[in-house]
Amino acid sequence: SPQIGVSAKPQDKSPRGIDRLLDVMARLRDPQGGCPWDLEQTFKTVAPYTLEETYELVEAIEHDDIAHMREELGDVLFQIAFHAQMAREAGLFDFDDVAAQVADKMIERHPHVFASRDANTSDAVLANWESDKEAKRKAKAAEEGRETGTLDGVSAALPATQRAVKLQKRAARVGFDWPDLEPVFAKIREEIGELQHEIDSNAPQDFIEDELGDVLFAVANLARKLGIDPETALRRTNRKFERRFREIEARFTAEGRAITDATLDDMEAHWNAVKREEKKTA
Repeated sequence: SPQIGVSAKPQDKSPRGIDRLLDVMARLRDPQGGCPWDLEQTFKTVAPYTLEETYELVEAIEHDDIAHMREELGDVLFQIAFHAQMAREAGLFDFDDVAAQVADKMIERHPHVFASRDANTSDAVLANWESDKEAKRKAKAAEEGRETGTLDGVSAALPATQRAVKLQKRAARVGFDWPDLEPVFAKIREEIGELQHEIDSNAPQDFIEDELGDVLFAVANLARKLGIDPETALRRTNRKFERRFREIEARFTAEGRAITDATLDDMEAHWNAVKREEKKTA
């Protein structure tokens, strides 16, 4: 539509990419001739797509797939434009408000760049960042007439392993942390033993779930101590499992039989063969 600057093949005088995107989004949400599906959406119904697109972006980054990364960045940006358009229609805020607020936040959180505070290393930057955020939490708590806690501000909306690591980092700030790895391994073994006990005792499912959660929390703590993101590590293992399983399926196909007709011993034999070959070529 010429009125909003949307063109399938933008010419030299077409609007900048971000302006064109916002125009496209406005057109999709236009009650007169817009897309019926887009018009039915709300913040809550769009949120799962926002999360999905973010994960797809992360996957492209982890695969060093630059072309796909560019596409997925666009998909994430579209999600932001979608939410901003709905907020604009409700008279809450618009895309410019979102961009201006985050720019102000970044300026405030980087006084070593935009002001006179010194921070010559990334560790110093993070220390200043956390100190400033803690000061804000305390100020907000004082304004609301309540005390602050060490774990305040850790979002409950985070993926469980990511939230576990953040909770552990907060606790570590006040000294609630082991100095080395051996107690961490001992805790994992302890939690696995307790889980095994509940299973062997035919405990209620709720008890077993609780103990399994303790095992996962302890493993997340090990990841933190090793400086590894547990979500990234598990995604890597998921890809490895998928690659190996597809390979054993292909081997059974090459043998002229379906994997569903194979025994577990047959599958494990192929699995171990694939592992050995991967190690040779690593």
